[in-house]
Amino acid sequence: MDFLRPQTWADALAAKADDVDAVPIQGGTDVMVEMNFDLHRPAALLDLNPVAELATWEEAPDGTLRVGAGVPYVRIISELGDRLPGVSQASRTVGSPQIRNRGTVGGNLGGASPAGDLHAPLLAGGAVIEAESAARGTRMIPATEFYLGVKRNCLEPDELIRAFHLPPAAGPQYFSKIGTRNAMVIAVCSFSIALFPDERRVGTGIGSAAPTPRRAYAAEEFLAAELDWDADLDDAVTQRFGDLVREAASPIDDVRGTANYRRHALSVMAKRTLGWAWRDYTSEKKAA
Repeated sequence: MDFLRPQTWADALAAKADDVDAVPIQGGTDVMVEMNFDLHRPAALLDLNPVAELATWEEAPDGTLRVGAGVPYVRIISELGDRLPGVSQASRTVGSPQIRNRGTVGGNLGGASPAGDLHAPLLAGGAVIEAESAARGTRMIPATEFYLGVKRNCLEPDELIRAFHLPPAAGPQYFSKIGTRNAMVIAVCSFSIALFPDERRVGTGIGSAAPTPRRAYAAEEFLAAELDWDADLDDAVTQRFGDLVREAASPIDDVRGTANYRRHALSVMAKRTLGWAWRDYTSEKKAA
């Protein structure tokens, strides 16, 4: 096995262009597990840890946050938790403290597992993925277009993930996850919600309940039409929202849970997270 260790982003892109089968590795929290279980034995590993810019984040002039693919979960929690609460909440549920110190959102995106914890809040918040190749330059990919199938994303063979772009939360955001235990567990299913009060809309993200992470579009459209942003949350609206989230899922039966359980759990999580987010929204309105 070859071990490639470029020192700059340009060198990393050149190395990937020369060997498109080289597997990028940063935290290694997924790649090394697959190798240890002999599920995947790549001919080459492309170590991105020396590329310092991947471990940085910045605020664009329009306020959008550009977060490098190598920023670990623990730094997202500590440095961006106030501005990206949904992503931060999901980051807190990833693995153990050791995994959160090494794992990255870039790795979650690269693996494209439907059960990846960060996909749901990225979808709910309207994230855009920045990818690049040596031959074609930079490509900006909406998160809604990034996932193609189980553990498949839309990256070209010579592309690498450079960063994700996400505007700071415009309103309350929540992430909820159900597992077979309370920690260090792959999600049975997950759900994320983001309120955008100024736009009078809601974003959603569903994880581990379809071949790819996905949004519940019908549920979002329903809330946009039915929510009264100047009144209390209506129970009938909450119930219908949960029903529509459940209908948006296409889960399977597996060792972690049945399809029916996943649908039910998503409905419950959707109603609960909407309630939590609405509570925060109304509290902020009263405080203002």
